Amino acid sequence: MSIEKFSIEKVLSVQRWTNTLFSFTMTRPAHFKFTAGQFARIGLKVGDELVVRAYSVVSSPFDETLEFFSIVVPDGAFTSNLQHLQVGDELYLEKIPYGFLTLARYQLPLPKDLWLLATGTGLAPFISMLQDFETWSKYEKINLVYSVRTESELAYVDRIQEIAQLFGEGHTGFKFIPIVTRDPNATLHDRLPILIENGELEKAADLKFNADTTHVMLCGNPQMVDDTKAALKSRGLTMNRRGEGNIAVENYW
Repeated sequence: MSIEKFSIEKVLSVQRWTNTLFSFTMTRPAHFKFTAGQFARIGLKVGDELVVRAYSVVSSPFDETLEFFSIVVPDGAFTSNLQHLQVGDELYLEKIPYGFLTLARYQLPLPKDLWLLATGTGLAPFISMLQDFETWSKYEKINLVYSVRTESELAYVDRIQEIAQLFGEGHTGFKFIPIVTRDPNATLHDRLPILIENGELEKAADLKFNADTTHVMLCGNPQMVDDTKAALKSRGLTMNRRGEGNIAVENYW
């Protein structure tokens, strides 16, 4: 892999949510432009080798720094080293962004109801989208659905509320819906596909999936994405292709 494709950036902060979840910020070069929902390719020197992985950007497209949300993969060549990040460390950033999980991909149906469905670190691109005023101006209803295993893994909860107050000021259609799958006492604790099939997710949002008005974005582990796509299709929604359709997908890993 050509090192010329990368710029060298510095780590500015590290926040550890749990033993296996952490966020970090790094310097953002002036040339790095991205659309909310896209991902970056980040490199880390492991010995003499540059190991590179894709990370959706948490930051707003207008922020001066770049923020990312990571899980520690046991024995992973990348995250087993990345988890030890400290302020001042250097990381490699590929000079161009990637990905098509952006609101611009939707042409039909016209924007009205937006569902952002995430598991784990798949929350990242949706935090970015919610820090773009255009998202709030386009959609009457916005539901951010965040599924984790335990309550301690509910990262960014305070930040989500702050974003809603700042960017969504005067917007009355936003709902944050957490799901905690290993807590039987949680209001919602089933997997996303089940909550779609039994109608509990729509009940929590007080909004029905509608092929004529609904945009749904999925980001998380591949099994969740596949199962949730199937559940949504059974409700009459279709995959977004060439700008038309309801369901857009990004596999985080």
